[in-house]
Amino acid sequence: MILTHEGIRLHAKLELPESEAERHPLVIVVHGFTGHMEEPHILAVSRMMNRIGFATLRLELYGHGQSGGSFRDHDLNKWTQEIVSVIDRMKQLDFVSKLYLCGHSQGGLAILLAAAQRPRDLAGLIPLSPAWKIPNWAREGEVLRMRFDPSSIPQEISLGEGLCLGGNYLRVAQSIDAEAALKSYDGPVLIVHGTADATVPYACSQEAAALMKNCSLIPVEGDTHCFDLHPEQMVRAVEEWLLRR
Repeated sequence: MILTHEGIRLHAKLELPESEAERHPLVIVVHGFTGHMEEPHILAVSRMMNRIGFATLRLELYGHGQSGGSFRDHDLNKWTQEIVSVIDRMKQLDFVSKLYLCGHSQGGLAILLAAAQRPRDLAGLIPLSPAWKIPNWAREGEVLRMRFDPSSIPQEISLGEGLCLGGNYLRVAQSIDAEAALKSYDGPVLIVHGTADATVPYACSQEAAALMKNCSLIPVEGDTHCFDLHPEQMVRAVEEWLLRR
């Protein structure tokens, strides 16, 4: 499925549950920084959603996967507005009964920012290992293990392995008030996070859960940022939460 936003092609895959129902809840599922829709944790949670009667739209955002734009030039504003535009399109589809957002890592932050703009269109949020403190870290001079002078942002930063990130990513991140976005959303939220996450500390999700009005936090003991050790526990937590909606 091909979507567009401001002339940028967005690669997406819509999958429907095996059900005779005419309408289904739909979950928009997005990846994280350097990620894509075919990562094991994205596939695992999406397939479970289809199995229990939810449609899914796995979405690749600007500069990632098979979507348009360069990785170097992506930023959180682009990602947030792309998600908002997809919400606006999906809610018009006849088969969609209600909408949820699920996002991993930076995608978890992006869905939180999008939800703050479209709170009444959403039945709930599922941030997985959400990197919601990227804006705070950018103001302090370190983002996802990249160090820089926050008062003198370079034109670009090398990430190794042939990847570089434009300085505008950092400037945009510094401008975002993620805490205000979290506080503003009052719908149901489930955060799932590995307690041994070396990329985004589990404590970040404890802070997020305390800020939000209607948030449950499920730890996956000893697991990593992408749930490499116990993906079934992450999937089970999401399944049990969705079945209660």
